[in-house]
Amino acid sequence: MSLLEISGLAAFYGDFQALFGVDLRVEVGETVAIIGANGAGKSTLLRTVTGLLPARPDAIRFEGQPIGSEAPNRIIARGIAMTPEGRRLFPSLTVEENLLMGAQCGRRGRWDLERVIALFPMLGARRATGATALSGGQQQMVAIGRALMANPVLLLCDEISLGLAPVVIRDLYAALAGIRAEGTTIVVVEQDVNRALSLADRVYCLQEGRVTLEGRPADLTRERIRLAYFGA
Repeated sequence: MSLLEISGLAAFYGDFQALFGVDLRVEVGETVAIIGANGAGKSTLLRTVTGLLPARPDAIRFEGQPIGSEAPNRIIARGIAMTPEGRRLFPSLTVEENLLMGAQCGRRGRWDLERVIALFPMLGARRATGATALSGGQQQMVAIGRALMANPVLLLCDEISLGLAPVVIRDLYAALAGIRAEGTTIVVVEQDVNRALSLADRVYCLQEGRVTLEGRPADLTRERIRLAYFGA
């Protein structure tokens, strides 16, 4: 049984269909990367998994249970947390208060405030600072830390490298490797193909709401990835 199994998933924004029959699986302990161009449906996929968009109940199964029609609060209570594109921090709250918001679901586990700060030490000195006063990289650390405070079994990361300097991206991806080593399964949405391939056990490519490629990085040639990413 896969940790997350998606079967024939369709997603809509009103009358506009964004996903078409997507099949995807994530095994316990894996890091899975989802790549694709802007508008391919990557963020829509994560929004649907987390209950922000409706789906057929059995189109999404988590730990064997259908969750496609569940509300976001129930999904996070099951053990799925997301770092959203653009970070979406609370501008009126401090760094510490933003982190503590992630613990509101009450799930017990290895992650608490001190462990998150140990993962991202530079946040320790900025605990009382308004979260949106930080640099982009530091804000992304807060967003990841907030998701970890929910003690997820499955962490979904949506475009965490967007707009950040290479040295910051390197540090964030090193942190993801550490999070995985602690036992958390990870799904990363990423436009940077090289970055995705460096981290992932398996890769899916989306194009116009459909899966066009799936495999292990070592088995995927650059030409196959290019065709899947951009089309013929």
